[in-house]
Amino acid sequence: MTPGVIPDDEAWSAVLARNRAFDGRFVTGVLSTGIYCRPSCAARHPRRENVRFFADGAAARSAGLRPCRRCSPDDVARDERAVLAAIAAIRDAGQSLALADLAAGAGYSPTHFQRVFARHTGLSPAAYARALRAERAVEALTEEHRVTDAIYEAGFSGPSRFYAASEGRLGMAPSAWRDGGRGVTIRWAVVQTTFGPMLVAATDKGVCRLSFDEDAEALRQRFPKAELVEGGADFAALVGQVVAAVEAPGSAAHIPLDVRGTAFQEAVWRELQRIPPGETRSYAEIAAAVGKPGAVRAAGSANGANNVAVLIPCHRVIRSDGSLGGYAYGLPIKQALLEREKGG
Repeated sequence: MTPGVIPDDEAWSAVLARNRAFDGRFVTGVLSTGIYCRPSCAARHPRRENVRFFADGAAARSAGLRPCRRCSPDDVARDERAVLAAIAAIRDAGQSLALADLAAGAGYSPTHFQRVFARHTGLSPAAYARALRAERAVEALTEEHRVTDAIYEAGFSGPSRFYAASEGRLGMAPSAWRDGGRGVTIRWAVVQTTFGPMLVAATDKGVCRLSFDEDAEALRQRFPKAELVEGGADFAALVGQVVAAVEAPGSAAHIPLDVRGTAFQEAVWRELQRIPPGETRSYAEIAAAVGKPGAVRAAGSANGANNVAVLIPCHRVIRSDGSLGGYAYGLPIKQALLEREKGG
């Protein structure tokens, strides 16, 4: 077992999946080469019999290993310090700070710092600042006598900004996935995107369906007992956020979701959300990342059971041979989404 925390089989699964979530929790020592790496190192995987896991770089160095030049495992601590400093700066400012300024303070390029921050928090610095303001708004609403005072207290420039940022986040109702949506109101709209017509549907809790080339009838088949309500001004803000997230990859972390699946499906969906825009994983890597390396086919099925396209990015999973595999809305849309995320 990796000293202090992670069983060796779980650590090895993380290495096979190049899972960035485990960076900083242990390092991988490769006895045949004499180096140690981050779990997410992009170098070719070593043979399992040549691998030993260490709690940190110091433990690996004491065993006579040296840090990998490709993944720089000892920089993880530096990354953590940089992220914590940025979080403190954002909290003190009470608003979003320029990415370039945050990166300069950490000594990183803006692009690299954005990746480091997202890897540690799951959000971009801008999305973190928005989430922080929403959190403060909720706190202020419980303390202030007037809603308007609470809005300004939380750092919003006005009520319209607050309601746009908070749509779908406050007053969330129980899941619509039980009993076909009985007793639940689902608002929906079909909007145009560069990928074609897109259906957006949400309960008071969050987005429960995002799909391409579907309409209200398809939604009704999924939720036959729900009350379906088309559009509305109070729904427009959430739809706008969803469209922006689809058109600008990487901006979806702040959007609330209302999805339910089996424990295995939900574990797969969480791994999908950890894949950065512009990158892909194989079905085998996803299976390994959730601790079930032999469940490649089941991982593919869970991937296909995703009900909120793009927000849970199942399009970022491809076959081990590099081919696209399948996609519920057609391979042209999958290809277009991947090309957009890679800057194509």
